[in-house]
Amino acid sequence: MIASVVGAVLAGLLAAPALRGLVVRYAVPEGEPWRTTCPSCARELRGLPPTGRCPGCRTGLGPGAWQVEAVTAAAAAAALTAGRPSDALLLLWAAGVGVVLGFTDARVHRLPYPLSWTLAAGLAVLLTVLELVDGSPDVLLRCLLVTLAAGALFELPVWLGLMGPGDSVLALGLGALLGRYGWSAALTGLITVVLLAGLWSVGVLVAALVRRRPVRGREVPMGPFLLLGTLLTVLVQP
Repeated sequence: MIASVVGAVLAGLLAAPALRGLVVRYAVPEGEPWRTTCPSCARELRGLPPTGRCPGCRTGLGPGAWQVEAVTAAAAAAALTAGRPSDALLLLWAAGVGVVLGFTDARVHRLPYPLSWTLAAGLAVLLTVLELVDGSPDVLLRCLLVTLAAGALFELPVWLGLMGPGDSVLALGLGALLGRYGWSAALTGLITVVLLAGLWSVGVLVAALVRRRPVRGREVPMGPFLLLGTLLTVLVQP
């Protein structure tokens, strides 16, 4: 187990530069093209060092130093220690794409469709293969039903203008993942997501009032809470 965790942490650290580059690429305001070059020196951006600075001009880009690396390593370790051994591919995929989605949403309050659909499509393919190999079509049906329920549930706030469209797409993929663990896990995941987002909102509100700053305009990014709530739910599954 220790060797697996150490290996997962090292793999996470190796993957982090590419993931950091993807965060910088997609973390742009709505309507702007994806960022492919450094805004200061026009150097092409692919992988970025842990410092978060452009290798050419040293301009700070994306999240702070070592933030992506720390989260990626922790997510990879959690993915290999949570659930059953057959879950490793599912959770590693969700962790890798989820890191990019979480940091992107936290920075610009949006979940780009290319990332959300990539996560959902990858989980759908992996779940289908795993359940067919295990001979569990009933589990696959439950995953589908939870997916539809999660998508419908999160689509309503989108229609009301309370969430971005990417949140409902992300909920589709994560709903399918939670469906693998049962209906109770899906319900637990939903409650956990709501509690985490609620606690964060209260904290933001209290901090704004203490500092006497306006509360309006302090939107809560749901992506990180959807991802974290799902991970915590999977971690507590027997």
